Amino acid sequence: MARIAGIDLPREKRGLIAVQYIYGIGIPSATRIMADARVDGNKRVKAWSDDEVSRIRDIIEREYKVEGDLRREVAMNVKRLMDIGSYRGIRHRKGLPVRGQRTHTNARTRKGKSKGVMVKKKPVAAAPAAPAAPAAARK
Repeated sequence: MARIAGIDLPREKRGLIAVQYIYGIGIPSATRIMADARVDGNKRVKAWSDDEVSRIRDIIEREYKVEGDLRREVAMNVKRLMDIGSYRGIRHRKGLPVRGQRTHTNARTRKGKSKGVMVKKKPVAAAPAAPAAPAAARK
């Protein structure tokens, strides 16, 4: 099993697709990595030799920021925006769309489940006390 950057790549997928399971690697990066490592992108991961796996691993470790380091950097960037109080930081803090999308309708992914409209109930008049049961019914 090919394990690169702490991720177990799926054995049945083509190499070009499997490398994209690593956070921070998309189609262009995967294509460039496979070309630099001289590995056929259509070759299945289970058919990779140890040498091919090590070449791919070396290229990713040397040239790309992936997984934990990249997640940490993105989180720090968002935190910085929130700390300085920029417009984007405020949108992040409120959980609203950051990149100018409309929020009147849609935006449910960022805003979460809709809260619904509060319905004001009419005050209920005091109900009269129930009459006591007759003595004959108690026996």
